[in-house]
Amino acid sequence: MKFLADMGISASTVAHLREMGHDGVHLRDEHMQRSEDAAVLQKALREGRVLLTHDLDFGDLMAASKGVLPSVVIFRLRDMRPDHINRHLDNVIASHAADLANGAIVSVNEKRVRIRRLPIG
Repeated sequence: MKFLADMGISASTVAHLREMGHDGVHLRDEHMQRSEDAAVLQKALREGRVLLTHDLDFGDLMAASKGVLPSVVIFRLRDMRPDHINRHLDNVIASHAADLANGAIVSVNEKRVRIRRLPIG
């Protein structure tokens, strides 16, 4: 699976994804750290990547766009350390790979994973 990490996601999470056999890139590595949200979504769509973020704006943009892809995983965790995110991300990938491939907004907190299939509305 291919992933694009937003600026709020650690580069060590991208390294973790690569260790697990996934294709992961970080916005910083792509020199996109100051890019508008729409440009980030376009990159994810163009490259077939799932966007990893903690920014709720991406979910709102996808809902408003009526688009099916890219999928967005939004982490709403109290503990945003990479090892904590990595554990939750591993669970999301293992349990919801089909949703990610077909278009979804996935919201992750300590208690649950919420899936909203795209398009919304």
